[in-house]
Formats: sequence, structure tokens, C-alpha cells
Amino acid sequence: MRHYEIVLLIHPDQSEQVPAMLERYKGVITTGGGKVHRVEDWGRRQMAYLVQKLAKAHYLCINIECSKETLVELETGFRFNDAVLRHLTVLQDTAVTTPSVMMKMVEREDSRRAPQPQEAAA
Repeated sequence: MRHYEIVLLIHPDQSEQVPAMLERYKGVITTGGGKVHRVEDWGRRQMAYLVQKLAKAHYLCINIECSKETLVELETGFRFNDAVLRHLTVLQDTAVTTPSVMMKMVEREDSRRAPQPQEAAA
């Protein structure tokens, strides 16, 4: 089996449906005998250019190990799902389980937005 990294751009109005879509895709992978090594939800982000007249999309990154047949089934599902604006599948040499640079940036942004605990006045 080969290792793949899949990046999905999902319609921003369908952000609530992302967990259900993710579970469905994980089910396809595991029933095909594959493994899911990493799932990253990058959230809603600004795109570099308009895609289907949209400026934002919900981004997902999934690292998997599966057979070619399972990959074809997944990509067919992406193609016929109206919520998936774009998808990119990249062949990897090994399983990637460490957080990506993009995920580290998302976590850093989230920590800045979180309210800092107030220091007690002495």
C-alpha cells in the first residue's frame, strides 16, 4: 500500500458537514484495508483567488495509507460531492504523522485569539 496526502477545499457553507464527511471518508479507507495516519482541520481560510465565485473555503488535510482502488473510490467521491470545491492528492514516500507547518500556524493563531488569564494584582 502507498502513502498519500490529500488536501480538500470544502464549500464554506458546508463547514458543519465536515465531521460527517470526514467519518465517511475514513470509513471508505478502513474498509479498503487502509489506515488514516493524520487528520488536520485547518478551518475556514481565505483563498488566493476566487473558486466558483467564493473567496473562502474550509480546508482539510488527511494523510492516509491505502490501495490504488481505494484511492480511486475516494477521488470519485470527491468529484461527485458538490461540497468539495477542489482536492489534491500527493504521493508520499513514508507515513507523515507530525503536524504540518500549516497546522502549527493555525494553532498559533488560535492561541493568540484565546483570552489570556489575568494576572492577579499584588
